[in-house]
Amino acid sequence: MREQEIESPKMDLSGAEEETQTVEVPETMERCLVFESGGLVMFMSTGYVIEIINDHSVTKLPVVPNYVAGILNLRGQILPVVDIRLLMGKPAVAYDSNTCIIVLNIDSVPIGIIVDTVRQVIDIDTAQIQPVPLRSRQKLTNGMLDMGGGVTAMSFDCAALVENH
Repeated sequence: MREQEIESPKMDLSGAEEETQTVEVPETMERCLVFESGGLVMFMSTGYVIEIINDHSVTKLPVVPNYVAGILNLRGQILPVVDIRLLMGKPAVAYDSNTCIIVLNIDSVPIGIIVDTVRQVIDIDTAQIQPVPLRSRQKLTNGMLDMGGGVTAMSFDCAALVENH
């Protein structure tokens, strides 16, 4: 486990002074972006995320699979954009104000993914991620995590996104 210093105010007899306490943080903690697509709550490491775009203009391309939404010119860099909902075999829906593109860098491959909505950024203990049962396995998922409150989040497999497509 790595140690992280957290400041905690302590009172002593001479007045208000702050002391530092050491709290152990598991090495398996990872900062993750939680999002929804196709009725699934999913998460991925923020290490892959470059930025999130809300107002997007994607140029359609002819003769590409239906899940390829097109290309995006992001400050002079052209990157492919994939609609995760369609890639997972879910029905298409009209994009709305919650729909956004998450721009990723996966093994030096820039790619955008369209998701239904971005929820939050949280710290996840990756040791708590469980394997997905075979009957529940979805394309592009490689684990699942109980988020509490009856919500199960699926771990988004970023490497599989660029390896297979």
